[in-house]
Amino acid sequence: MSSKPLRLLVSGDVDGKFDTLFSRISSIQKKSGAFDLLLCVGNLFGDSNDEWKKYRDGSAKVPIPMLVLGPNQSEHVSMYADSKGGDLCENITFLGKKGIYSGSSGLQLAYLSGKESDIISDDTSFNAVDLSALIDPVKNDTKFKGVDILINSQWPKGVEKYGTEVPGFKSDECGSEAISQLALGLRPRYHFCGLEGVHYERPPYRNHKVLAEPSRHVTRFIALANVGNTKKHKYLYAFNITPLSDMEPADLNSQPQDVTECPYNSKAFQSQQPDTQAQQFFYATQEGGKKRPGKAGGDRPQKKHKPVSTGPCWFCLGSPEVEKHLVVSVGEETYLALAKGGLVADHILILPIGHYQSSVTAPEEVINEIDKYKKSLKKYFKKQGKAVVFFERNFKTQHLQIQAVPVPNDCIQEVKDTFMECAEEEGIEINEIPTHSDIKQIAQIGVPYFYAELPIGEKMFCRIQASKKFPLQFGREVLASPSILDMTERVDWKVCNVAKHQETEMAATFKEKFKKYDFTLDE
Repeated sequence: MSSKPLRLLVSGDVDGKFDTLFSRISSIQKKSGAFDLLLCVGNLFGDSNDEWKKYRDGSAKVPIPMLVLGPNQSEHVSMYADSKGGDLCENITFLGKKGIYSGSSGLQLAYLSGKESDIISDDTSFNAVDLSALIDPVKNDTKFKGVDILINSQWPKGVEKYGTEVPGFKSDECGSEAISQLALGLRPRYHFCGLEGVHYERPPYRNHKVLAEPSRHVTRFIALANVGNTKKHKYLYAFNITPLSDMEPADLNSQPQDVTECPYNSKAFQSQQPDTQAQQFFYATQEGGKKRPGKAGGDRPQKKHKPVSTGPCWFCLGSPEVEKHLVVSVGEETYLALAKGGLVADHILILPIGHYQSSVTAPEEVINEIDKYKKSLKKYFKKQGKAVVFFERNFKTQHLQIQAVPVPNDCIQEVKDTFMECAEEEGIEINEIPTHSDIKQIAQIGVPYFYAELPIGEKMFCRIQASKKFPLQFGREVLASPSILDMTERVDWKVCNVAKHQETEMAATFKEKFKKYDFTLDE
C-alpha cells in the first residue's frame, strides 16, 4: 500500500538570503540526489532584498520547487503580488493566507501565514476566524486522521512541556496559543515554524490519550533558525515522508521510544474552578522557616483565594474538620500531613490547600507544587535508604490525596509485579502507562481512577468501572503484602489509629527530620 517516499527540505527564515539558501540546496542535491520540494517558514524576505530581483526576473534559476508562507511584517507585504496566493517567480509559489494543500502524491500540507492577532486579520496576521476555517471542517470528521505536515511561522505556546528545554528561550514569551490549538486539531505528523532564530527538535508527542483513545500517529515538532546565521544554528531540515493516506495503520501509528504526552491542553477539557471570596486558613511552619500568614492575619497578605468545599471536608486546610496536629509542612498551594492510621510512621499525604477533587481537576500551580513535594520526599527517604511509592485513589473521595509510602530499597523490584498480582486477585484491570504520561491526558474529568508512581519510574493506571467494586484500600493492600512491607494486618487504616498525643509526637519528629529537605523553608 505504501508508495515511494517523498524527499522534502524545510527552511527557516530566508531573510532575503536567497543565494546562500539555493547554493546550499544545490550542494546537497549534487551529493544526495534531487529533492521533491522545499517548504519555507518564517520571513522569506528581509531588510535587503537585492538578491531577489534576479530570481523574480528569471535571470537566475531556483533549483527546487518551493512553497512559501505570507509576510509577517508590513514592510514585506509589497513583495507579494497577490495576497490570495500564486507564483512569486518560476519555482516559488506563495500558498496564501491559510488552507490545506493536497499534492498529486496525496501529501496533505496545512499552512497558516502571519502572526496571531486578537482582533484584526490582515496580510501579516491571523485570528480566531482563520483558525476556525482550518479546524472546523475536520473537527467532527470521523475519517480524519490528521495532516502530514503543518507549516506556520510563529511558535506554538508551551511546546517544550514534557520535552527538552531550549536554553535561554521560552515559547510562553513569544508563542501563540492559537497555533497550539491548531496543532491539536489538525494532528500533523510534522510541524515546522521559524521566526525566533532558534533550532529546536522536540521529542515526538502522541496525539491520543493512553488507554482512553485508539492509538494515533505521533507529531514531530521542529523549529528552524535563520538562513546563514552567524551562530551556525541549523536552518535546513531534510526528511523522507510517505503520505499518511498511503500508510498501513500499524506503521503510521507506531510509537517511538522517546514519545511523550502532548504538550498542549485542549480548551474544551480544561476544568474551571469556581471563584470564591472565602478565606483560607494558613499558619506558620516551625520557627526559622519562611513565615506565613496566621489565622488572624500574618506578615504578608494572602496572594489569592482558593476554592473551598461546599460541605464538611476533612482535608481542606481552612476547614474546622481538618486535624491540624498532623500537618508537617505548608506551601503556597499544597501541604503535607501524616496519614491518619498510616501503614508506617512516616506515611505522608500531599494535599491541596484549596478544594480540588483529583489531580485531573487541580490547576497547574497545584500540580507543580505537588511535584516539588514529591522530589523533596524522594530525597528525604533516599537518605534513609528507602524509596517511595506515590498513589492516588480518585474514587469515593471529595478531596485530592496523594499518598506517599516509603518502602525498603531491597524490594523496589517487586513493587510493579505485586501491583499486577494484587490487581489480578481482586479482578481489577490495571495497566502500566508510558513514563512520560500525564494523568490529565489519560483520565477524563469525572471518571474515577487509581494511579500510582513506582520507585523505578513505572506508572500504573486503573480506570474504575462503576459496575464493578473497587477495594478502597487497594494501594495499602499492595504495599502491605509480604513481598514489600510484610504487614498485612495493617491494610485497614482504622486498626492502625493511635492516640492524638502520639500522632502529635510523630508529626513533630517527621517535621524535624524533614526540615532540611522542605523547599517551603528556603529563605
